[in-house]
Amino acid sequence: MKNYLQKKLNNEKGMTLIELLAVIVIIAIIAAIAIPAIGNIIENSRYSAVKSDATNSISAANIYFTENPDKTSVSAKVLKDDGYLDSPGKLPATTTGTAAGSGITVFTNSNPIKISTPAITYSTGKTLTFTNASIELINADDKKGSEDPAAKTIPAQ
Repeated sequence: MKNYLQKKLNNEKGMTLIELLAVIVIIAIIAAIAIPAIGNIIENSRYSAVKSDATNSISAANIYFTENPDKTSVSAKVLKDDGYLDSPGKLPATTTGTAAGSGITVFTNSNPIKISTPAITYSTGKTLTFTNASIELINADDKKGSEDPAAKTIPAQ
């Protein structure tokens, strides 16, 4: 039996051209389906990462306002510089001030704490803006980063 199997295996030299082409066609079909899906997953991940940066920063602002109850607002730069926030992520934290319209991220000491930002680019041609958004409003947002339109605002206006 062993000799019979060895003879049969020795006669098999490789794959035919047709078999090779069939495998290539199957791989191409799978790739055509998978590549757009992976692109959407990446867009959704980037969108979720910006929302996560915002909720983490709101938590840091909560600690800041607990220790500084007399303050009415704080910027992401102050939170970072004072050690309340390790990294603001994609949130603008380069200048200090009290207005999101001037290109900074501002947190207001209200109940609940709210965040306002300028437009944050999370992907090519796609932005997200927070306008007086609380953690509850950010978490309630069920939009996806791969959806249109290119500019999104939380809360929706």
